[in-house]
Amino acid sequence: MLPGLKGLHHVALIVSDYQTSKAFYTQVLGLQVLAEHFRAERHSWKLDLSLPSGARLELFSFPSAPARLSYPEACGLRHLAFEVSDLNKALAYLQSRGVATEAVRVDEVTGRRFCFFADPDGLPLELYQAG
Repeated sequence: MLPGLKGLHHVALIVSDYQTSKAFYTQVLGLQVLAEHFRAERHSWKLDLSLPSGARLELFSFPSAPARLSYPEACGLRHLAFEVSDLNKALAYLQSRGVATEAVRVDEVTGRRFCFFADPDGLPLELYQAG
């Protein structure tokens, strides 16, 4: 193991519409804003968000960023998975806010239930039910 490795600190996402993504991640998913900065030299916003586990999600905006290839699946980041205690309640919450979700699946190895949905840029997101 890498000496001193403590865990995941953050995941960074480049978004196409900063205000739409900010609203999705803060108002729909309910992540807490830690810091928000406009970097004039890069014409870019940076938003630091906190998850209940302490991990962070960073949103960046860049002018004319190329679209991410999601389908067919490409090498690299596949999706982000958020752990929830009650998948049914989490799905009902998302659906009540107009977020489309896929059918619930069961992990054939762990027996845990999970479901996919997408952020405003089509990034695959997963809800994974905790023990």
